[in-house]
Amino acid sequence: MIIAVILGLGAFAIYFQSDQMASDTPDPEAVEVAGGTLTEGEFSEKFEKALAIIEEQYVDDVSEDELLQGAIKGMLETLEDPYSVYMSKEEANQFTEALGSHFEGIGAEVMMTDGKVTIVTPMRESPAEQAGLQPNDKILKIDGETIEGLSLSEAVMQIRGEKGTTVTLTIERAGSSELLDIPVVRDAIPIETVHYEMIEKDSLNIGLIQISSFSADTADRFKEALESLESDGMEGLVIDVRGNPGGYLDQVEDIGKLIIPDKQPIVQIQDRNGEKMRVISTLEERKSYPIVGITDKSSASASEILAGALIEGGNYDVVGEQTFGKGTVQQTLALGDGSQLKLSVYKWLTAGGNDINGEGVMPTVEVKQPDYFYAAPLSIEDPLALDTMGEQVRNAQRMLKGIGFDTGREDGYFDEQTVKAVEEFQAANDLGVTGQIDQETASVIQEVVVENVRDKENDAQFQAALDLIIKQATN
Repeated sequence: MIIAVILGLGAFAIYFQSDQMASDTPDPEAVEVAGGTLTEGEFSEKFEKALAIIEEQYVDDVSEDELLQGAIKGMLETLEDPYSVYMSKEEANQFTEALGSHFEGIGAEVMMTDGKVTIVTPMRESPAEQAGLQPNDKILKIDGETIEGLSLSEAVMQIRGEKGTTVTLTIERAGSSELLDIPVVRDAIPIETVHYEMIEKDSLNIGLIQISSFSADTADRFKEALESLESDGMEGLVIDVRGNPGGYLDQVEDIGKLIIPDKQPIVQIQDRNGEKMRVISTLEERKSYPIVGITDKSSASASEILAGALIEGGNYDVVGEQTFGKGTVQQTLALGDGSQLKLSVYKWLTAGGNDINGEGVMPTVEVKQPDYFYAAPLSIEDPLALDTMGEQVRNAQRMLKGIGFDTGREDGYFDEQTVKAVEEFQAANDLGVTGQIDQETASVIQEVVVENVRDKENDAQFQAALDLIIKQATN
């Protein structure tokens, strides 16, 4: 069976081509309903009668198209599956555009959880990441307007927009007692999925390959990167899929075949009857150098397949955090007018046959980043000053302490020690020394934090992966 699937790009799902599923089509002669079984004709008659009654007798005018779309959405909502959704023609076109070489927006994957649009992951170096959006942030408002009642696709259409324009997202964040208003400047989001470099540490040449998503040519780009690093004398390899929401399944399969040895499984696909298809690596010999993966809580779908394959198929280590936990497969189905259904039709299992949906893949070596990596962005209206307190003060304290200005406490109370730390920061960054955090000081604090986060020397997970490579290469 030829599989063409997408995990996570724009809609965070896995897709099969529509002609792959004929064997799972139900008997068209009978339809199961709550009160029993209706023939196809009786079911159609019941639906058409309800449609006619609403059109003719409902108190307000309503179009047939609106009712039909509502009926489809209602059927999908009864599944209680955030990955099974209806897309209008416009939404389907926008989704397709997101699979191209670039799109314009904020660069974040989203899904619907408990009726709320939720950030799965901000893409690396995207406007969403730079603005401080984090996985599991729940979007309550867009530009001050509530999005309650909107579908996921409708919300995404409001979030996306032209490069250079700003959208303000009102965020509910776990652990924060206050809602956060986060302005994000939209930009062109390039789909350059593979970045690589050679890093020398302890006299070893260690290759780093970062995969931001699994698009149509990612496996080819990965192969080029791998061959280039090997030709330059690579003695160890780090594969980084942090913040990677997924992509085409065949791409992660092909990557797995380059690094998973001994004809071990890379992934398994399970149908509704429990039958499984295993994708087996064709690589016969183990690489001569150690390989270590890195994951975080934003690593999803295809990233999780690769992490599971490294651990269970390749017996390699993975460093970092437990992954997102997306283990179902969706099929895209055209409805004839440009609109589409995305419907969960399969589960995917790890190389070892484990179902990670809702659970994620646990790394073999768990490493968290420094606390300030996770601090919420500062949103300053009135300056933070001596004796003020609250969530904004607590976040500022975490940031300042993380970048080397000791506040003495991180409980959200702005005391004399915090004033001193702010003064030291302001002096070090050529700001007016006031001991208060106004909008200018907050902006510079966040800029310095972003610089520190991007510095590999401060990246605890990456440094742990390097140390593990060195230990394994020299033993």
